[in-house]
Amino acid sequence: MLEVGKKAPAFNLADSNGRNVSLRDFRGKKVILYFYPKDMTSGCSQEACNFRDAFPDFSKLNAVIIGVNADSASIHKKFIEKYSLPFILLSDESKKILNRYKVWKEKSMYGKKYMGIERTTFVIDEEEKILHIFSKVKVSGHVEEVLKVIKG
Repeated sequence: MLEVGKKAPAFNLADSNGRNVSLRDFRGKKVILYFYPKDMTSGCSQEACNFRDAFPDFSKLNAVIIGVNADSASIHKKFIEKYSLPFILLSDESKKILNRYKVWKEKSMYGKKYMGIERTTFVIDEEEKILHIFSKVKVSGHVEEVLKVIKG
């Protein structure tokens, strides 16, 4: 069960350069683990750019930002280059971690049902425990809300 105060599910996923990254790599830091639907789409690009613009503020607070979706590492690399993103994007093409974090859900658009990522952000503390969960995230104002949680 994903709850505040519980240990966050472990992950080991490839970044945009094909290197494996795991949650334990960031022990001792706060982790903003944000799940978003798709690279190069308007809402996801805006969210990534908002995190990019606030990156120095998060860094000063000993926090790292990690984005995750089901796009390939090569698409992530293009997305990072296009928007000069200073943080890690992880690829979960198998959807194993998306399911573990319960963000791979049935969605609906124009009456048609399909499976996709529900925009969700987990704030994880220095000992890998969930500090806060933002579900069904709206992009506008979200990064500021996450920053408030990190500041305590």
